Amino acid sequence: MWLRVPVGRDAEQWVTRTGARRVLFVVHNVTSATRLLDVLPLFDGDLDVQALATCTGSSPFLGGVADLLARAGLPVLPWEQARETDFDLVVSASYGGELDAFQGKLAILSHGVGYNKRLATPDTGHRTPDTGHRTPDTGLSEGGRAEDEPAECAGRGEARTTAPPSVPVFGLAPEWLLHEGVPLAAATVLSHPEQLERLRLSCPEAVPTAVLAGDPCFDRILAALPSRESFRRRLGVTPGQRLVVLNSTWGPHSLFAQESFPWLLRELTGSLPVDEYRICAVLHPNIWHGHGPGQIDRWLRRARDAGLTVIPPLGPWRQALVASDAVIGDHGSVTFYAAAIGRPVLLGAFPHEDLDPASPVAALGRTAPHLRPYKPPRPQIEGLLDGWFPGRHDAVTAQTTSAPGESGTLLRRTFYRLLRRDEPPWPALLDRLPAPHSGPARVLSPLRVVTRMLGDREVSVTRYAEPAADPEPDASGDAHTVVPDKTPDPSRIALADLVLSHGPDDPADGAGDGTGAWAPGPAVAWATAVSHRFRYAAMAVAVTGRDSCLVRTADGTLLTLTGAPTGTGPGPDPAVYASALHAWLESGHVIGDLIAGDHPGHLTVVTGAARHQMRVTLTP
Repeated sequence: MWLRVPVGRDAEQWVTRTGARRVLFVVHNVTSATRLLDVLPLFDGDLDVQALATCTGSSPFLGGVADLLARAGLPVLPWEQARETDFDLVVSASYGGELDAFQGKLAILSHGVGYNKRLATPDTGHRTPDTGHRTPDTGLSEGGRAEDEPAECAGRGEARTTAPPSVPVFGLAPEWLLHEGVPLAAATVLSHPEQLERLRLSCPEAVPTAVLAGDPCFDRILAALPSRESFRRRLGVTPGQRLVVLNSTWGPHSLFAQESFPWLLRELTGSLPVDEYRICAVLHPNIWHGHGPGQIDRWLRRARDAGLTVIPPLGPWRQALVASDAVIGDHGSVTFYAAAIGRPVLLGAFPHEDLDPASPVAALGRTAPHLRPYKPPRPQIEGLLDGWFPGRHDAVTAQTTSAPGESGTLLRRTFYRLLRRDEPPWPALLDRLPAPHSGPARVLSPLRVVTRMLGDREVSVTRYAEPAADPEPDASGDAHTVVPDKTPDPSRIALADLVLSHGPDDPADGAGDGTGAWAPGPAVAWATAVSHRFRYAAMAVAVTGRDSCLVRTADGTLLTLTGAPTGTGPGPDPAVYASALHAWLESGHVIGDLIAGDHPGHLTVVTGAARHQMRVTLTP
C-alpha cells in the first residue's frame, strides 16, 4: 500500500510540517541499512529535512530489513512509490536496485571497509538475474549469468567459487558505477585516496563524482576506544580473562563456510579454560538471514552451552571489537577494522582470488598470520598475543580512512551540498556506541575442573567446558566434575562432584542482587534438596550474587564463599570458589583448619594469571 503521508498525491493537506527537503535512504539488506543508520544522525535537529526509507527488494538477504526499519522509525515507501516520488537527496550504501530510476541527487557510500571484493553480477534490479534483461556494460546474458560462467555457478548471484582477474571489483568498476555510460551517483563516497587511485584506473568516468569523506562506521569505533574497560565489564570479561572474537563474513569462502569451522568452534569453547578466555562470535548478517536466525541458533547451541557469546546481527559487534584481545577472522570488514584499531588478528580463511590484489584487505591477507586448522588453537592464540607489537599492521590499516574522526563533518557537507542547502550551525555528530548489555558467560555444559594446591591456603583452578577435545592431562593436578542444574543433559547431574545453580528457574522464587542469582533463604532450601537427591555429590553450590555463593557439603555444613572486590571489574564466576574449597578439603584439610589461624576463613584462588581472594564463613 502506498503512503499518503508524509509523501503522496495529497500529502500536503495531511502533513503538519510542509516544505521540508526529502531525503530517501535506499536499503538493500541489513548490512547496508546499518551503514545508512550510521549517517542518519547527521540530519538530527534540522526541522526542514524529512527522512524516508525504501527497500530495493533485489537482495537475496531481505530477512531482518522490516524489523530494522521499524526500529529506525522512518516512513517506509513501497519501491514503486519511491521510484515515482521526487526527492532532493537519495542515499544508498549499496549498488543494488534500480538506482538510476530515482528522481533526486544520488550519494552512494560503502557498506564495508572500502571496496575490495570481486563480484561477477551487479545486483541492480532491472539488471538482476531474475529479470532476463541483458545488462549494458556487464556482458551478462539472459538470466544474469556471465557468458563465460559455467552453468554450475549460476544462481549464486553475488559470489563465485573463484574470481578470475577479469571479474570486476565491486563498487569501483563500470559494471557497478555507470548506467548507459553515465555515472549513477552524483557523489561516490570514498574513505581513502587509495580507492580514488584504483577508481581512476578502473572507471575514469566516475572520478568527477568521487568524494573523500572518511568512514563513519570506523569513526564510531575510534570514538569508543576510551570505553574499552567499561565495555569489557559490561560484556562480563573478568580480570585476567582474554576476550577472543570469532568473526566471519558471508559466502562460500568465509570462515563460517570452512570445513574446519566446526572443529574450531569445539576447540575454542572446549579446550580453552573458561576462566581465562571469553569467546564471542560475530557473524555477518547475511549468514543470519541467509540461513535463518533460528537455524544459526541451533547450529551454535552446543557452543553457547559451553560458554560462547553470540552477538546478534544488530548487536554490539563494534563494542566487542573494542573490548577484544584478539580476533580470529577472514577477509571481511570486521576483521580489518579489528586490525585497524590495533587488535591482533589471526586469519582462519582468506580467499585471495576473490579480492582485488591492490586493496588494503588483500594486503592484510598477505601480512597477517593464518590459523593452522586442526592444530591446537591455544598455542596459536598465545603465540599471536606474545608476538604482537603495536603498529604491526599500520602500513596497511592506515588506508582505512584518510580523515579519522571527521567523516560526520565531511559527509554532512556533501549531503547539504547536494541538497543545495546551508548546513546547520551545530557540529555534525555521529551517535556514540552504547554500552553493551551482555553479562557473564553462563556455561551450561558440565565442567571438568583441574585443581592444584600451590600452598597451604592457595589453590589453582582451571575449568574446561564439555564437550571438548580433552585438554592436556595435568599429572600434577586433581580433577572433579561440576554440573550446572540447567545442563542440557540432566542425567549428568547424578555423576557430579559439585552440583551448581546460578539462579532459580523462576526469579519469583527468590533473586539475590538483581543478577537473577539465589537469595540466601531459597538458596539454602535448594542446596538442601539437591544434597538429599544426589547423595554422592560432595557439594551443592548456589550462586547468590556477582561475587558470592552458598555451599552445602555432604555432611550438611552450610558455608558462604565471598570474593574480595577487584576494583577493575567483575570477579570470576563464584563457582570457582566452590571448586577451590572442594580441592582444599580433598587435600586433607577440614573446615576447622580454615576458620582458625592467622587469617581465618581466607583462601587464595588462582585462575590463569589472575589471583583472587576468597573468604569462607559458616552460615547458620
